[in-house]
Amino acid sequence: QVQLVESGGGLVQPGGSLRLSCAASGGILRPYVMNWYRQAPGKQRELVAGITNSGITNYPDFVKGRFTISRSNANNTVYLQMNSLKPEDTAVYYCNLHLILFQRHVWGQGTQVTVSS
Repeated sequence: QVQLVESGGGLVQPGGSLRLSCAASGGILRPYVMNWYRQAPGKQRELVAGITNSGITNYPDFVKGRFTISRSNANNTVYLQMNSLKPEDTAVYYCNLHLILFQRHVWGQGTQVTVSS
């Protein structure tokens, strides 16, 4: 049973930075994609970054140049480095594992990011 645990959220001022972590436990079969999504109050959940098991990354335009997704195979952890944060980045951020062969998604519990002065 795969489990995902996020950490690293918090309150940051506009222009600041945060790094989120997502630790995965349990067996993870390739191929897969690890993603970060976010959901703000009253809005739909949206993708902010993804990385495949081969290291290919994907970002929507609204975070390109500000967010960077990376992974550590040694400890099955995915990171989201967020720079130049804006108030509109305020949301609950969720880690997601997409197991492609099984078309199965596993979600973490979410971590709150608040960008405010």
